[in-house]
Amino acid sequence: MTKIFVIAGEASGDRLGGLLLHALRAEAPGATFAGVGGDRMIAEGFCSLFPISDLAVMGLAPVLARLPRLLRRLNETVAAILNDPPDCLVLIDAPDFTHRVAQRIRAAAPHIPIIDYVSPTVWAWRPGRAKAMRAYVDLVLAILPFEPAAYVRLAGPRCVYVGHPLIEALPRLARRGERENLLLVLPGSREAEIKRLAPIYGEAAGLLARARPRLEVAVPVAPQMRALVETETARWPVSARLLGEEEKYSAFGAARVALVTSGAATLELALAQAPMVVAYKVASAESLLRFLVNVEHFALPNLILERRAVPEFFQSEATPAALARALEALLDEGPARLDQIESLALVQENILAGGRSPSARAASLILKEIDASKRRGPRR
Repeated sequence: MTKIFVIAGEASGDRLGGLLLHALRAEAPGATFAGVGGDRMIAEGFCSLFPISDLAVMGLAPVLARLPRLLRRLNETVAAILNDPPDCLVLIDAPDFTHRVAQRIRAAAPHIPIIDYVSPTVWAWRPGRAKAMRAYVDLVLAILPFEPAAYVRLAGPRCVYVGHPLIEALPRLARRGERENLLLVLPGSREAEIKRLAPIYGEAAGLLARARPRLEVAVPVAPQMRALVETETARWPVSARLLGEEEKYSAFGAARVALVTSGAATLELALAQAPMVVAYKVASAESLLRFLVNVEHFALPNLILERRAVPEFFQSEATPAALARALEALLDEGPARLDQIESLALVQENILAGGRSPSARAASLILKEIDASKRRGPRR
């Protein structure tokens, strides 16, 4: 019986893990699973060692504050793997935690194949990590089309593009019934992001509403962040309607324009063909490291197209006035809006990978890696 240990470190990894477990069960019905995951994975019959929220920490200060708990969870995870060795270890995102687990497992049990599903951003930040990963990662399953070439260039482990998981949401993201005054605002999926950007986004929406009194503002929000977003939007100079998970996709297909924090939501909007303005802010101490970033752009649509297809504003550039001006240019029919819509269509073409779903391709590659490992015998 095949045993697979899976570690997902945050909500996005849990969503991906849920799809992956479903695909693995379909291809290997007798497989068993252990590890760390959230509600989506638990719905697939997965039993998590501890709450996934214990790992969902971002930024230097929050990590330091919770370091004792993180170290304890690290030790617990390593012990669970070594006490009942699986046929494969699958890491999903959260490299600061998952890669430390992988390094210790490779040292203690080198026969266990290790697969990384969702590449760290080695192509943008600390590229030396790619070469270092060769010592403890056997295969990277990439969700962005340019990543395999980056791993070749950076002398990293074998990397295969399986397709972005949002491909599986394409039917729900279809463009339908556009509302000409609907502004979607997405301040982020993490507490720190929301606290930094929600006040700025609220001011930007307020400036826009002064010029466009009929403006509608809607804010898709994850259940675990609803209370925080309610608190933040209550301070805005414009009223905002909060949307649940099920309303989100129809809103993406109906939005005239969106103001969004850099992340997976930018790809969701791109697939929905919704013009957007992208922003990002980090803590002051982290912003000092900006000179170490190796890419010209940070918005995923721009990274995929290798050009500035959507407006992006980083750190001090992300002012309410600048964001409002960029949104204003996209609300009216004109060159800015038409050019971006054409670019978003190219994003969709770039991330589509023909044939099976991304999770099914990932599951197949994982099972092939397990078979190859068994044929190869113990690693020397």
